Order: sequence, then structure tokens, then C-alpha cells
Amino acid sequence: MADDKASGLAQGPTTIRVGTRNSPLALAQADIVVAALQAVLPAYSFPIHGMTTTGDRDQTTALYNFGGKGLWTTQLEDKLEANELDIIVHSLKDMPTTLPEGLLLGCVTKREDPRDTLVLKKELVDKNGWKSLADLPAGSIIGTSSVRRIAQLARRYPNLKFKDHRGNIQTRLRKLDEDPELTGIILAAAGLQRMGLDAHISQFLELDNGGILHAVGQGALGIECRAGDQKVIDALKLIEDKNAGLATIAERSLMRALEGGCSVPIGVETKWVAPGQLRLRATVVSVQGTEGVDGEEVQTIASAEEADKFGVKMAADLVDKGANKILDDINKNKPAPPPAK
Repeated sequence: MADDKASGLAQGPTTIRVGTRNSPLALAQADIVVAALQAVLPAYSFPIHGMTTTGDRDQTTALYNFGGKGLWTTQLEDKLEANELDIIVHSLKDMPTTLPEGLLLGCVTKREDPRDTLVLKKELVDKNGWKSLADLPAGSIIGTSSVRRIAQLARRYPNLKFKDHRGNIQTRLRKLDEDPELTGIILAAAGLQRMGLDAHISQFLELDNGGILHAVGQGALGIECRAGDQKVIDALKLIEDKNAGLATIAERSLMRALEGGCSVPIGVETKWVAPGQLRLRATVVSVQGTEGVDGEEVQTIASAEEADKFGVKMAADLVDKGANKILDDINKNKPAPPPAK
């Protein structure tokens, strides 16, 4: 099947221009996608064009003080719309759930571990033997700029304190070593694994271990393209992962229905518990961690439409339990985003 599709791509131009952010992790993710495309389209070339986005330039403003996810994507999408790029490789968690008209999510590739992780300062681990959040004494300071992570941690571990913590993975690890206040930081497992830095992980966090649900789309790579570019769409179908695509459709549908962004504390966890059976867990938590609503359900999912409806249904269940009040309170108190730099 893949060979048939690939043979149909042999006509015309054989260059697909790849856009990405210029961070080490983003470039590594683009390399992963290019390697997958090169394996199925060996006659093609895939030049990578990296660019620095607003979110990369501003490393001081806390993420929860930005207006939404567009700070990672908008400038790349401008180049895609202008036909200067053919595809953009995104961390799916950074992609808005509603894309500009004329652009679409061409595919989701095989997903890495979507969980968050706790990375503890090595000297404290060596001295005290700490391995998990449950081991940390009251007043321990955790570095993160994610309101989703802060809210869930505050709910489960009210004695912890938090400090804003930005930068690429290497910068965050360095700051952890250098900042005497920090006990540990929270990082996505997938980023550490893709950069070969997973030896730093002290604890994997999930609902059944640590009590933390991950971000929508976390661990997955989403590839954006133009809606009318059928040749590129056909190429992307050769490297898509159906299960990852369906799971993330459900997650993104849930977030879209709740009108959430990366500055809203919505956590999710999807798992294929049997062939065709997708379990979706979700939580919405107030910023202070004092209020929260949770949902969990398993459904048979075989199509994008079914996955989309699953997310909408879970969102409605959370609203019935009071999610809207939590989200309304957050949006009322959200500061204005800083000016673009």
C-alpha cells in the first residue's frame, strides 16, 4: 500500500521544504520526521529551514502570561501560507486546536512517551535519596512555567512551592543545577528522550503515579501543511501513526470544546487499553489547585469522527461537573499578553 502511494508521488518536483523552530529539540524533531520521509521517498530532498519564533526570543515572560499557543506557530504558518515552506514540524502540544483557514494537520507520527517527569537536583538526590514528589519535604521549590503543571501539583501536593522556569531543555537543566532555590523541575519525557537526556529523570508522572495528567498532544509530532497540497498530503500519509492520530484528535477535540490553550490547566491521558478501545482521562484544575473536576471513560474508536465526538463528550461531562466555572475564573484573571518582540 505504502509502495503504491509512494510510486504515485514520483511525478513533478521532488523537494519538500520543512519548517521548524530553531531550538535544539525542534531541530531534532524535524530530523526525525525527515528521516521517516526519506525512508519512504528516497528520491526526495527535505531541506530544513529553522526560524526563531516569539516564544523562543522571549525567555523571561512566564508562559501563563502569554495569550496562547500562537507564539510558537504563527510566524512559521505565515511562511507556509506564502509558499515558502511545504510542511511545518510542530510539537503537537504547541499547536492551536483551530488552525488558520487553508492549513491543516497533515499527520501525526509515532508518539513518544507523553508523560511529564520530575527531574530532581542531583546533589539533593545523592544527599537525601529522594526519588519522587512524595519524598519532598514541605516548602520544596519546583521549577515550571506551566499553569497546568502548577495547578495539578498544587492540588496533589499543597506543601510544594513553585518558581517560573523557562528555556530549552539544556537551559532548564543548567538552571536547576545553578539555582540554589530549586529542588527540582518538571519536563516532558518525550523531549528528554529525543535529546538523549532521559538519565536525568527521577520520576515519570501520570495519574496512577504522581497524580499528574499531561498536556494535550504532548509527546506527539504534528505536521502542518496547506489544505490543497495533495502531493504533500499523500507523502505525509506514508508516515502517519493511526493510533497516535486518533488519540490526539480526542485530546484536541476536548480542549477545543473547553476553549483551552496552553495557559489553561487542562490535563489529559489517553491509552489504548485493548485493540480499538481508547481510554480518555481528563482534568480541569483551578490555578491554586483548590478546585478540580475529573473524567474518565473508555470507548471504541475507529475513525477521526468518533475520536472527535469522544473528546466533545468528555468536555461536556467535565462542564456538567463544574469545569466552566473554573475556566471562567481563570480567564477573568488572566493578564494581558506582553507585546510581541
